[in-house]
Amino acid sequence: MPPDQPDRPTSEPDFAGCIVAVAQRNDRAAFGTLFEHFGPRLKSYYIRAGMPAAQAEDLAQDVMLNVWRKAPQFDPERAGASTWIFVIARNLRIDLFRRQRSEQTALAEPFEASEAPVLASDSIDTAERELRVRTALASLSSEQQSVIRLSFFSDTPHAEIAAQLGLPLGTVKSRIRLAVTRLREILGEP
Repeated sequence: MPPDQPDRPTSEPDFAGCIVAVAQRNDRAAFGTLFEHFGPRLKSYYIRAGMPAAQAEDLAQDVMLNVWRKAPQFDPERAGASTWIFVIARNLRIDLFRRQRSEQTALAEPFEASEAPVLASDSIDTAERELRVRTALASLSSEQQSVIRLSFFSDTPHAEIAAQLGLPLGTVKSRIRLAVTRLREILGEP
């Protein structure tokens, strides 16, 4: 070994054995070994993925908490300790991304789905038109007013209007036609 390099341990701890120890007897010392080794590496992984340092640290701690909880699920025959831990890390990062994306979508949807803003001039025009229609309706006879209200405002079929008012269907249709003609004259529409 060159003299300018510090002495390094020749072998890493048995991380798979540490996970098994955590799973079998809630071994805090084994978990401490895992945390010391993987905690900084997980934080670096998240920072390289573009996360702010504080968020990366929080997520790294969440990963290690999952390691503690899921240790009984670890199978050293299927994956190495590092691979297993980083799969947990990747899955948590994906979950966080999905959560953030759905929050952004939820915040954006009401604005995207909303109708165009109503202009003050449109509101004034609508109010003036409604006033003109009410005034015109008031000038009709009470019989014409009742058939117009039932037909146009309540969307009642002509046959039902006839039944409700006890009138022949032809009379209802005539009253509606005459009332509409009169309203057009009053409102100055063709």
